[in-house]
Amino acid sequence: MTTTLRPAEPLQQHPDGTRSRRYQVCVNSRPVGEIHLGTSPSLGPSVARVHDLRIAEPDRRRGRGTVAALAAEEVARGWGCTGIEASVPAGAEAALRLVGALGYTLRNRGMEKRLPDTPPELPPGSGARPMTPAEFEAWHAYESEQYAREWIERGVPEAEARAKARRDHETLLPQGLATEGMVFSVLEHEGTRVGTLWLSLQNAKAFIFDVEADAAHRGRGHGRALMLLAERQAIGAGRSVLGLNVFAGNAPAERLYESLGYVTTDSSFSKPLV
Repeated sequence: MTTTLRPAEPLQQHPDGTRSRRYQVCVNSRPVGEIHLGTSPSLGPSVARVHDLRIAEPDRRRGRGTVAALAAEEVARGWGCTGIEASVPAGAEAALRLVGALGYTLRNRGMEKRLPDTPPELPPGSGARPMTPAEFEAWHAYESEQYAREWIERGVPEAEARAKARRDHETLLPQGLATEGMVFSVLEHEGTRVGTLWLSLQNAKAFIFDVEADAAHRGRGHGRALMLLAERQAIGAGRSVLGLNVFAGNAPAERLYESLGYVTTDSSFSKPLV
C-alpha cells in the first residue's frame, strides 16, 4: 500500500509571514487522516512546524502516521526549510513515540502550576523591589544575549538566533520596562541583590519569562525564593495559574520546578532536515 499526502487547500500565506497547508493522508488514494504543516512563527521560514497530525482510528498502529510525517519532511524541504519542529501535549504517548522514532530531539518543555489562594512567604531575610531603569538596561542586554545563545546551542544558526532574540523582545517589550502587564523585580537578601524576575501578567495565566539568581549567589536557595516571589505576584494580581518554559538539559531548573509542583503541559521537539 502507498501512503501519500494530498493537498486539502491552497498554500496559505499568513500576515505574520508564515505559510501553511493542510493535507489529507491517503492510502491508495483513500483518505485515512490529515496533517497540517506550516513554518515556524518564532524561528522563521527556514523551520517547518507540524501543527497537527491525525490518523483515523481504524488506520492507526499501521505506520500511517510515520509515513505521513516523513512525507511532510519532504514537503518542508521543498519549501526550503532546513529544520522541522513539533509540539506534543503531555500524555500523548503515541505522539511521543512517533517523534522519538523519527529522530526528533527534545528542545524545551512548557510547565504550569495551579496556584493556592494564599501567597507563599519569602524566606527570612529575603525581599523584593522593582527593577530600576538602569538595572533594566543592563539586564536586558545580558538576557537578550543569553536567550540568543540558548537557541544557538540548540542548532539554530547564529544570525537567525540573534534575529529571533531581537524580534521576540521587541514584540514582548515594546515599551521596555514600562510595558503594560510586565513586572520586573529584583530579589534582595539581607539588603544584597541576589537575583531578578521577569513576570508577565498580560493574560489570564501568569507566565515567567525569565528568572535567574545572580552568579555570585547561586546554590543558596535564591532561585526557589524567586519562584515564590513569582507566585506571590501572580496571586496578588488575581491569577490562578503560573506557567513557564524550560530548555532541555537544564536539570537543576527542572528539579526546582518539579519540587514546587509544576507539571509538564507540552514538550517541543526539533529535527534538522539534511
